[in-house]
Amino acid sequence: MVLSLLLAIPAAAGLWLVTGGRALPLAAARTLSAAAVGLTLVLSLAAAVSREGIDRPWLPDLGVRFSFGVDGIAVPLVLLTAAIGALVVAHAWVEVPEGGTPATFLGCLLLVEAGALATFTARDAVLFFVAFELVLVPMWVLISRYGDRHDDHARADAGHRFVLYTALGSTLMLVGILALVTFAGTSDLRELAAGAGASLSPDRQLLVAALLVTGLAVKVPVFPVHTWLPPAHTIAPTAGSVLLAAVLLKMGTYGLVRLPVATVPDGFARLSPVLAVLGVVGIVWGALVCLVERDLKRLIAYSSVAHMGFVVLALAAGTETGLQAALFANIAHGVVSALLFVLVGGLKQRWGTVDLSVARPALRETSPRLGFVLVLGLAASLGLPGLAGFWGELLAVYAAWAPADNRPRALFVGCAVVAAVGAALASAYALRVARRVWVGDVPDPEAGTTRDTRGVEAVVLTTLALGVVVLGVLPGPLLAVTADAVARIGGAR
Repeated sequence: MVLSLLLAIPAAAGLWLVTGGRALPLAAARTLSAAAVGLTLVLSLAAAVSREGIDRPWLPDLGVRFSFGVDGIAVPLVLLTAAIGALVVAHAWVEVPEGGTPATFLGCLLLVEAGALATFTARDAVLFFVAFELVLVPMWVLISRYGDRHDDHARADAGHRFVLYTALGSTLMLVGILALVTFAGTSDLRELAAGAGASLSPDRQLLVAALLVTGLAVKVPVFPVHTWLPPAHTIAPTAGSVLLAAVLLKMGTYGLVRLPVATVPDGFARLSPVLAVLGVVGIVWGALVCLVERDLKRLIAYSSVAHMGFVVLALAAGTETGLQAALFANIAHGVVSALLFVLVGGLKQRWGTVDLSVARPALRETSPRLGFVLVLGLAASLGLPGLAGFWGELLAVYAAWAPADNRPRALFVGCAVVAAVGAALASAYALRVARRVWVGDVPDPEAGTTRDTRGVEAVVLTTLALGVVVLGVLPGPLLAVTADAVARIGGAR
């Protein structure tokens, strides 16, 4: 019952808001969506404790079941999704973008949350694909309808790129899933993981792994199929950017763990050197772009490409440490990126633009609370010890330095060195942003003012800031939650 309600409440409320409830006034839409995400957050905690599941026939002739459940890998992502869903709906008290009715906007946020929760709890490969695709439609609406109104052409371009890239990735992923299910004779993800591809020949494992990795690489995104992400982040409203970074990207890496890593490990191992190289190229490329990027929101988007490079490098290493690193970095990036996008979205709302070439007074002088949050987010993004970003990056580099026995050690050691250089470059672009925004370029603070954060926005930023600190100081609980599930996948491998 708990898991059923967890999936049904945001889906039902969101569907009502975008259909029959589109004409609801803003206050009523806010109240309904807040009640839905509040209940969802409570139910996510209950589901994490109970670990119950749903298993019913769905398409019996095809052997597909309506099967959902949670384990150590899914629990952190379910909690993250529910928490981020609550925060973005709360943020609607600060900003409701133009482009459609407020009810439709809030309904799309709830549908994204519902689809992501279904994706993270699906125990059937076909059901996983269906849930994965349900998220993309409301996210496209958020980008193309509620995105930045200053440039209609850029908004249309971002929406088109999002659709084209995700449709291509989805097609490849679907073909890979169908091939896997056909070859293995089951779509149950637990049975597929337990078998670890034993019923598939090496060539079939490689084929399935190539299809799945390529399709999911678009979602992560992995260099060079990342070019849809910066425009989408730049154009999307603040709530959309937060969901995109903190939830949707995690669906791609979660898919890599559940599908190729767990079900066709030998095929994934043969592809892992390529994935590792692409991961470190993304780390360095993203950092270099951040050194020259002028738009602060776009800069944060490119930093996401770099951070997800650490995740795929850790997965490619093929060890339990690497898998733990990827899962931890996944959650850490979700919290840090959400913090930065809420902050940058607030600055854009105040300034009208977040162009770093525009001289402004020091944020530390005009808005000390916003300035503190900016420094904290930048420090976490560059991997400063004691903050959330540190542990995932450190463990990812360590995993690449000591990869699995069936990986080419020399190549992975080289990737570890390059990834460490990329982490150093992150310090450079973080300091650049701090110099331009926190220190400022206008010597007289009275030359301009920036309203400091307060009210709901302050609560959202404080919650995310606490998450950044807690994950950095106490990484053990999260690593302990995922340990048993990681050990099972490692044993299957």
